[in-house]
Amino acid sequence: MSLLVTRTDDMDACRALRRAVFIEEQNVPEDLEWDGRDGEAVHMLARLDGQAVGTLRMFLTPPTAKIGRVCVLQPLRGTGVGRALMQAALGLLRDERGIVEAKLGAQMQVLDFYRGLGFEAHGPIYDDAGIPHRDMTLTL
Repeated sequence: MSLLVTRTDDMDACRALRRAVFIEEQNVPEDLEWDGRDGEAVHMLARLDGQAVGTLRMFLTPPTAKIGRVCVLQPLRGTGVGRALMQAALGLLRDERGIVEAKLGAQMQVLDFYRGLGFEAHGPIYDDAGIPHRDMTLTL
């Protein structure tokens, strides 16, 4: 199996993944998922044997980058796809002039996944689209 993670402009693939994970699986309302900000973001896409299986988006506002909409298709969670997706994104951020910190809002059930990548949780648990989250940061 061949996993490739790249920066992408393939918004159809990214939106299909986000629809499957956030809207269909996690019941996030469409009006919250489609916030109109995709055009401002850098998007990453993970493809396994050519098939789109994971995505995320990032807003680069030096000195910080905000990572969001991180998702991997359910059957492939725990296989390293999410880790590869995040590592590629963090590599891109480390090469980006002026970006020194990555932040994200993590769903509580994946806090340990992000901790394993070096992120540290801070602040209270909060609700985002009916799902408990906590803010996390990583110094790049």
